[in-house]
Amino acid sequence: MELNFTGTDICAINGTRSAPETHYDVVVVGAGPSGVAAAIDAAKAGAKVLLVDENPVSGALMGNDIPLYFGGRMTAATQNTERMLEAIFMSMPALETAMDAGVELLLGTTAWGVYRNGPGVASLPQQVVGLADSERSWLVGFDKIVLATGARDLAMSFPGWNQPGVMGAAALQMLLTRYEAFAGQRILVLGSHDLALETALLAQARGIDVVGLIEVRDAPQGHSELVAKVAAAGIAIHCGQTITSATGGINGIESATLSTGDVIACDTICVAIGLIPSIELVDAMHGPRALNAMRGGYIPAGEPSVTAVGDCAGLADSGFDHIAYRMDWMRALSDISADDTIICQCEEVTRADLIGVQPPNYLSRPAPMCARSLDTLLEDGPANPDQIKRLTRAGMGVCQGRRCRDQVAMLLALESGTPYGTIPLASHRAPVRPLPLKILAEWDEPAEMEAAWDVWFGIPTQWVPVEDIGTPYQDEHREMLYTGMYK
Repeated sequence: MELNFTGTDICAINGTRSAPETHYDVVVVGAGPSGVAAAIDAAKAGAKVLLVDENPVSGALMGNDIPLYFGGRMTAATQNTERMLEAIFMSMPALETAMDAGVELLLGTTAWGVYRNGPGVASLPQQVVGLADSERSWLVGFDKIVLATGARDLAMSFPGWNQPGVMGAAALQMLLTRYEAFAGQRILVLGSHDLALETALLAQARGIDVVGLIEVRDAPQGHSELVAKVAAAGIAIHCGQTITSATGGINGIESATLSTGDVIACDTICVAIGLIPSIELVDAMHGPRALNAMRGGYIPAGEPSVTAVGDCAGLADSGFDHIAYRMDWMRALSDISADDTIICQCEEVTRADLIGVQPPNYLSRPAPMCARSLDTLLEDGPANPDQIKRLTRAGMGVCQGRRCRDQVAMLLALESGTPYGTIPLASHRAPVRPLPLKILAEWDEPAEMEAAWDVWFGIPTQWVPVEDIGTPYQDEHREMLYTGMYK
């Protein structure tokens, strides 16, 4: 099919798409060290550069895994946006260097989607990225986009993990180093690879009591130098064990029980089993990705107008098989987890719901639905993660799957008896971050669109003006939308 780049969209009621507000040679998403360095280099080369970062997010959103798994262990300082902004600049002086180089900097701004012409979209005047802050959403055109979105925490479920006080290592490090806003006092760390060892040492250096590390394998997994530093610091590593439950009170976690039966008092459990390259925007733009066990999982596979840098492009390859390590943890936690253990916190999907391919408890379950299971789905062929996502709602909550998508994939692999990666991850769709309804409601709606609102709810006639229903125009539209676009 010959694509139309004129900006005219025959699927739109008003005939056109919204034009971007402005255009940049380079848009960099993520203001970590790699993103800032990329923005500075592009600006010095003469490019018009925009650098955006979703931090600082509001204190309310920080409890929803946006952008990291903070687990309810933030101080009141996170409610002060100006204080958070000041903390970012104090911890990252390179931001001022970027601004001096001519980079336009937008903090507290989310990149929620990237759109390009191709199957499904054939009429954009240029490539655009969707941005949003607390007040509005808008589109920005670009020639090249640099993804420096970093890596997010891998969450792992166990009985009691959905209480305040269970958090990720990347989130803990940010609270300690960037914001100085961590509210915990006694930390138990899960894992013993470099991420866990470094997190434990950092926490102790900041005055936090690290009560131990739990390692599912029979020996510490990190570099020997780090293991020696942890030992010298007097931090115990409990090998060949796992956590079986976490108990708490009104303020969250109070203790953790190990597979040996030992109970360790703590107010925070830091899940430091692994980091996941943040490729949500790659998924949303239907970009290529590849599974690389040595670099943390799925990473961008590369394309001309998209560059990934930093942890987003994959963790440093140290020869360690991250996937095999995570699967060992998942097997151990699955063995001790009851059927009612929550897998998806947002939608309250339990382990039994996922394996039984059942909706969450707040929805009805007719008899034919109760007869369904993962085994019955597998009779029809390989498991489809998006199908399971729709049937169970796992990954459809506020966090958009960032807390459960990877562990759902691991559980499906275990239950189906297939290697991890055989069943692909469930897809991400724009917006990859939740957008307030007030922002969406402020988008311009032409009078023609408002007058034909009823047409939007009919799939065969969607986006067709009411006056054109039943005409040759509708037939052409249907042919383009359902046939020609995919030839």
